[in-house]
Amino acid sequence: MIPRYTRPQMGMIWSEEHKFATWLQVELAVCEAWSAHGKVPGDEMAKLREARTPSLERIAEIEREIDHDLNAFLMAVAEQLGDESRFLHLGLTSYDVEDTATGIRLRDAADVLLEGIAALSHVLEAAAVKYKDVPQIGRTHGVQAEPISFGYKLLVWVDEMRRNRQRLEAARAQVAVGKISGAVGTHANVPPEIEDRVCAMLGLAVVPTSTQIVQRDRHADFVTTLAVIAASLDKFATEIRNLQRTEVLEVEEPFERGRVGSSAMPHKRNPARCERISGLARLMRSYALTALENVALWHERDITNSAPERVILPDSCIILDYMLDLFTRVMADLRVYPENMARNLNQTGGLVYSEAVLLALIDHGLTRQRAYAIVQEHATAAWEAGGDFGALLKGDPRVRAHLDEAEIDALFDARHHLRHIDASFERMGLG
Repeated sequence: MIPRYTRPQMGMIWSEEHKFATWLQVELAVCEAWSAHGKVPGDEMAKLREARTPSLERIAEIEREIDHDLNAFLMAVAEQLGDESRFLHLGLTSYDVEDTATGIRLRDAADVLLEGIAALSHVLEAAAVKYKDVPQIGRTHGVQAEPISFGYKLLVWVDEMRRNRQRLEAARAQVAVGKISGAVGTHANVPPEIEDRVCAMLGLAVVPTSTQIVQRDRHADFVTTLAVIAASLDKFATEIRNLQRTEVLEVEEPFERGRVGSSAMPHKRNPARCERISGLARLMRSYALTALENVALWHERDITNSAPERVILPDSCIILDYMLDLFTRVMADLRVYPENMARNLNQTGGLVYSEAVLLALIDHGLTRQRAYAIVQEHATAAWEAGGDFGALLKGDPRVRAHLDEAEIDALFDARHHLRHIDASFERMGLG
């Protein structure tokens, strides 16, 4: 049975405990930089290193009184220290600490998501290779078009997830940054050398320019990238949902013994996990909109971005991590029914080979317009009367003047449509 989401890394990154621990990491890195700069004496720096993250209860108690979370945190840290506490937050503004800490957490969250993309991509690649030569009808507008293979359908998903990996790597670089530049970003009270040293210690890039904050186009880029990845998962899940419809039933998401699909109908085997993925993708798109709204702030900043970011940054990372994990498990245990794919491929009596006939007639000298009219005439008759498309073509002297029965039969072969699929797999390094 597919278990509930249990991976702890992402939840830990966005926990309140880790947030304050990261704030302390930034504050102490600044103290270390000041110490190297000659501002903090060595003995007092040694005492500062002994500071530990205060309890959530103590920070909350102070915050209820002063209504400022960063200052509440600083006061709780200072309670552990003596006079050396005067070097905490020296020359800083709140968002020097908060934005730099957010850069650490977003970087680490991106790394977890990249692991999730890698896991899903591995499962998709294996399935694409496994089903490379399994014929399936391709559909456009929801209507049967021409044969593909199920493996080729999955190969398209592999390609998309590779692009998503590249997108996330680029977005990670945009947010894995820090700023230690003071109240309006001018380094008036903290020199650029301090910023450079702190960000190097924390494994972050330095933003070239800042105001009181790191500019929110970076975060909008990150959250919209997560929404794009979620949209891809929605696309894949929607395809599975369509292919699982009773009338189609070419694939089916795992349905373990003991699982219940409906409280009323014992026979039901619903694609509930894929539906869950599609539903969560809607939420992710709403977070992308909020992140875009956060870009425009007054002058050197206001705090209209602050409250929504406390929701959208952790939630978008946690939700996408869950979606990746869930869909990976769905695909790892996906039920595939090649016999139903073959049945559906042959459902229209060969109509799906109409283009092959059209092109063959053109190759034998007919104009495109003339060939199209002949083929469409018989396709329409077969569609409306449920006849045999191939037999109709063989009985038409206009067709037989150019194609004999063996040539017509050869056109009604799904392998003709799959003959170049190996090239696509080779392009993807899966040949």
